[in-house]
Amino acid sequence: MRDLPPAARGFVLCAVLATLACTAPALTDSASRPAVILLAGLYLGCELAKSCPLPGLRVPEGTGPFLPVVLAAVYLLPPAAAALVALPGAFAAPAARPAGLLRRMWHAAQQSIGAWTAGQVFALLAGPDALGAGASGGPGSGAGAGPSAWPADFPYALLPATAAAAALCLVVTALDGAILAAAEVRPLSFRLGSPPGRLLPAHSPVTRALGPYCVHGLAGLMTAVMWRSPYGLPAALLVLLPTYVSCRVFAQYHRERAAHQATIRALVQAVDIKDRYTRGHSERVGQASAMIARELGMAEERLEVVRMAGVLHDVGKLGLPTRLLRKDGPLTPQERRIIELHPEYGHEMVRGIGFLGEARSAILHHHERVDGSGYPYGLTGEQIPVLARVVAVADAFDAMTSTRSYSRARPVPTALAELDRCAGAQFDPAMVRALADAIARHGWHPAATTDDDLQVISAEAPAPAAVPTGRGLIAPPPPPGHGGPLPEGARTGGGRQAPHVDARRGQGADGAGAGG
Repeated sequence: MRDLPPAARGFVLCAVLATLACTAPALTDSASRPAVILLAGLYLGCELAKSCPLPGLRVPEGTGPFLPVVLAAVYLLPPAAAALVALPGAFAAPAARPAGLLRRMWHAAQQSIGAWTAGQVFALLAGPDALGAGASGGPGSGAGAGPSAWPADFPYALLPATAAAAALCLVVTALDGAILAAAEVRPLSFRLGSPPGRLLPAHSPVTRALGPYCVHGLAGLMTAVMWRSPYGLPAALLVLLPTYVSCRVFAQYHRERAAHQATIRALVQAVDIKDRYTRGHSERVGQASAMIARELGMAEERLEVVRMAGVLHDVGKLGLPTRLLRKDGPLTPQERRIIELHPEYGHEMVRGIGFLGEARSAILHHHERVDGSGYPYGLTGEQIPVLARVVAVADAFDAMTSTRSYSRARPVPTALAELDRCAGAQFDPAMVRALADAIARHGWHPAATTDDDLQVISAEAPAPAAVPTGRGLIAPPPPPGHGGPLPEGARTGGGRQAPHVDARRGQGADGAGAGG
């Protein structure tokens, strides 16, 4: 507590006092006491289950509170009683050290104030009447509210329920931003739709949290409806049980997904470290691949697969000798044959990663050409997987528009014209058109792995002749005989000109063989 700035300590103290004021009326409300005890105990049990030592019962840490119980209390009880329900479970939730006790107090106050506010919104919109709260005495009166209090007024009941869930979300998020602003002595930044930053924690920015809160609100509403039905408390608990299990399974899915993303980032960083000539190339190819796929109208879930295919397309370079990847001079035919093994190496490396799906075939075939002169198998036309044709265009485009230590970037219009020239022989014309249309609509703003890597190349204006590289050096002009400002362009296996092959190194778009 002493480590916090005075403003933050004062803010926590004010929150605790506000919580006491919100919950005080519920302490003397004997009618709601049984329901408060039951719901508070249920919420507390859901939070304590996170640290259960029994095998098979452990749930993922960091999954957040089980909000359907809190929202069910908001719908069933007066605002003060709902605020009281939130206290034990929020206080018992795991809190990081240091100042673990202070964090618990803050979380409890935050949840309690949010529940009180949500209850006020629910009452303001006549939510209790929509649920059928009548003369039976409410949820604390026994095994149900009786036939006179049921059924609920649907679909109107959805309006106050959703508004209450949104109010809870907004209050919790606003309090998060306020305490961080006070703790860091920074101006409060609270903008709807703004990307997560330091002032708004990544796990609960408004734009990401509203959806889950509203879904939890629906589960809480169903619990409240069943509680007030003739079937009473047992039916309400039967609603909460599968909801609790699904919440934990969904949280575990997100944890595994985060682990997958971390694995991909580690592989990409390893490639960038090994081949310093193409730093950031993988991320930009993933970005361009997703733009092409979106323009083609691919489903949203497939867009992520396409992006991963672009990001990991060069992972096989980890199996190549570093001296070849960093060689300054032209490659010998034998060295080029070794370089051309990287798609197969990459496919072998990721073959056992099931969540990559179609991305694995794109890694293997992104150097195939529609005329059959590519590698490793010389596939033609429709024989080449769709994702591989997408990545091939994105790979070549980024190679031509990227500034590297040994070459300058082409302007975006020049690169697109070169891709169009090679469409039908090297690239799928549909993919080239999709990329051109996407850039015309959105521009090309390459993703950067670090601040030093940032490059923004306008679709209208040519790129500068030399810019700072990721290593803080000024890219030199191309060596004599390089052929002007083209960063890539040289011999392929059949002697034809490819737009993404470096003449000096005899390598491809990513510095890894013809067609790179």
